[in-house]
Amino acid sequence: MHRILVIGSPGAGKSTLARRLSERLDLPLIHLDREYFGPGWTMPPRPEWRERVNALAARPAWVMDGNYASTFDIRVPRATAVVWLDLPRWRCAFSVLWRVARNYGRVRPDLGPDCPEKFDLSFMRWIWSYPRTMRPKTARMLERLRPDQRVFVVRSRSDIPALEANLTHIKEAA
Repeated sequence: MHRILVIGSPGAGKSTLARRLSERLDLPLIHLDREYFGPGWTMPPRPEWRERVNALAARPAWVMDGNYASTFDIRVPRATAVVWLDLPRWRCAFSVLWRVARNYGRVRPDLGPDCPEKFDLSFMRWIWSYPRTMRPKTARMLERLRPDQRVFVVRSRSDIPALEANLTHIKEAA
């Protein structure tokens, strides 16, 4: 297992889980938010973004976190495993509010340079609408995975230790 894609709603814990898996499995870590956002929350043009994601996904090994559904067609075929953090929206919204309160005005390591943590009401609305807008698309995408690709659906944070142990066992068996 050399390429693990971690997806899910904002606030689900993708970056934290990806960092833990990267450390535990000794795989390079790619935070897509760090790759996407430039100084001051600037965003790249779509063709440039797709080119960057293509180069990142082409690497031989990684743990990559981030949704960016517009690049699923690039990343999912390269993934050997997909971890979907399918947590309740109230949990995700609460986690983002807690993250903002803890880090307001500071740049987190999983974000781009000069992207200080801030409160964004439209981002909170996106989190709340995620189950209705993105969950069905994500479920359909996962149904189309190849037989050699593993999928892990996590519906509770209490399931994460078992997931980490399972992925460690799979890597050691490879």
